[in-house]
Amino acid sequence: IHPTAVIGDRVQLGRGNTIGPFAVLMGDVEIGDDNWIGAGVVIGAPPEVRSFEHPRKPEDTAGHGVIVGSSNVIRESAQIHGGLVAATRVGDGCFLMNQVYVAHDGQVGDGVTMASSALMAGHVHVGAGANLGLGAKVHQFRSIGAVAMVGMGSVVTRDVPPFAMAYGAPARVRGVNRVGLERRGVSANAVDLVDTAYRTSSEHDFALAELPDEIARLLAAVSA
Repeated sequence: IHPTAVIGDRVQLGRGNTIGPFAVLMGDVEIGDDNWIGAGVVIGAPPEVRSFEHPRKPEDTAGHGVIVGSSNVIRESAQIHGGLVAATRVGDGCFLMNQVYVAHDGQVGDGVTMASSALMAGHVHVGAGANLGLGAKVHQFRSIGAVAMVGMGSVVTRDVPPFAMAYGAPARVRGVNRVGLERRGVSANAVDLVDTAYRTSSEHDFALAELPDEIARLLAAVSA
């Protein structure tokens, strides 16, 4: 822990964490093991809600806090705000690049990648293994499905289904996250089937029973 870092009295730290210069961890924050937290990162500041009564003293409770898992990399100047109605959560093995913003009540699944300046508004859910490109912006209460890819500079105003590739302003589903699925060992045939479904359906909403077995098993695994 760098000597300039500020660690509040209610912060709980696991083992093997690295915390860089001028990082600020405040409020009810739980940090797991073996995380790398860069310079100027802020975790646990009060929810950024106009009507929220911001605390005046460090010991005052401010919202529902933040829970961060283990083996995450959180780069310089990233911000993760405390929850308004429930704890903001970041799973395990995530890579949050510089200036990423996770707003109050955000839920970030395991293995998520958020490129520099990707921004999540309040109550956004990002599924396991999803990837948000440089400067992507997600509207409040939206959901990004597991292993989905959101292109750089996109503005997400609708939910993005699992395994989809979406980009644009506003973002639209353009097909399947082929690279993400192939890296997980899904066959080219199964990928092609889902890609065709996403390109031809107006709903992009498929029950597990309608998906190829390989895809259904993967979705069940990453959603567990």
